[in-house]
Amino acid sequence: MILDDIVAATRKRVTLLKENQTLIQLENRLPQETPRPFKAALRHESRLGLIAEIKRASPSKGLIAPDFSVEKMAAQYRDGGADCLSVLTEPDFFQGHDAYLCQARDVSGLPVLRKDFVIDAIQIAEARLLGADCILLIVSILRDWEIRAFKAAAHRYGMDALVEIHDESEAQRALANGCDFVGINNRDLKNFAVDMTTTERLRPLLPPSVTVVGESGIVTRGDANLLRSCGADAILVGESLMKSGDVGASIKELLEV
Repeated sequence: MILDDIVAATRKRVTLLKENQTLIQLENRLPQETPRPFKAALRHESRLGLIAEIKRASPSKGLIAPDFSVEKMAAQYRDGGADCLSVLTEPDFFQGHDAYLCQARDVSGLPVLRKDFVIDAIQIAEARLLGADCILLIVSILRDWEIRAFKAAAHRYGMDALVEIHDESEAQRALANGCDFVGINNRDLKNFAVDMTTTERLRPLLPPSVTVVGESGIVTRGDANLLRSCGADAILVGESLMKSGDVGASIKELLEV
């Protein structure tokens, strides 16, 4: 499975990271400024919140943006009205880079999620060192104690943690481990197939107090409205915006009720 390959590659990167520095050494270098509120930026009375994603490539689609410019996309997302950014930093399968996060945050001024595959606490400190305001925790690759510990570590550094689920059992695990900021991924990370009814199926399993982000497969206003009608508070959109010839118009199309 693709996900297994991604996790295996991530373990190698984490091993190299730990050979060069310890968690305590990273923590001693963390920035003093308070992270920007990520989850809070997504809650609106009259519209969906928007996390706009900067993604150069993906395992399922290959190269998404041949003329890739982090600064350009970050500025267009900011000017278009995105609430937050998500930046792919995973290098082997998504052609991401840590520097992309720093560049996007500096240009946009928006809260930024580090989109990577967290399997070790040292990656959370690394994310904060890069300037991330939020991390992603994927339930399917983590044990229960890891979800709790990693979420607590993020909060200790002042960051939010978006906890991603894809099926009923993962929804139950997220709730059992005290998660109140949940991403429902319409894409199955085992085979990368997209089913837009996933959010519709899983949202009722989560209390209204949980801030829910609908992820993947969102292209049209109809897609966005479907997720809003299901009870999603926000959407995460990457590929369709990366390919858009007019980012501002595309964002307006997605967010108009």
